[in-house]
Amino acid sequence: MKSIIAIISAICLLASSAFAFAPATPRTLVAPRSAVAPTSLNVFGKRKTEAQKAEEAERAAQFWQGEWVCKDCGYIYNRGECAGMYFEEQGAGFRCPQCSGPRRRYAKKVGDRIGTTLDGGDAPILLFSFGGLIATIAFGVWAVQNL
Repeated sequence: MKSIIAIISAICLLASSAFAFAPATPRTLVAPRSAVAPTSLNVFGKRKTEAQKAEEAERAAQFWQGEWVCKDCGYIYNRGECAGMYFEEQGAGFRCPQCSGPRRRYAKKVGDRIGTTLDGGDAPILLFSFGGLIATIAFGVWAVQNL
C-alpha cells in the first residue's frame, strides 16, 4: 500500500514539473492605433521656448549645482541614473545605487573638499551608540552589585 502511494505521488510530482516547463500558449497582442504615425517621432527632442528654458533654469537654481558624493563608496550622484531627480528631491528612503548606503551618507563636494549633509551626518548615530554603551555598562555594574 505504501509503495502504491509513493508511485502515485512520484507520478504527480513528475506531471506537475512537466507542466511547469511546458511552453505557454502564444497570445496575440493588438497594438492600439494612434493618430500619430510612427515616423513622426522626433529623435532629437522638442525645442523649448524661452519661457520654458527660463523656468527650467530657475528651478535648477534652487538646488545644489555641485556634486553629491557618497562618503562610503565615493559614488557621485548622477541625475540621469536616478529618474532625473535632483538629489534634494530624493526621499528619506533613497539608497546609494552602488553600495546601498543611506541618503545621510551623501555630502556636498566643493573642489577637493567633501562636507556633510544638512540632516546631521553621523553625529546622532554616534551619540546614541555611545549613550547606549554607557547605559549598558552602568546597568551591568548595577546588576552585579545587586545580585
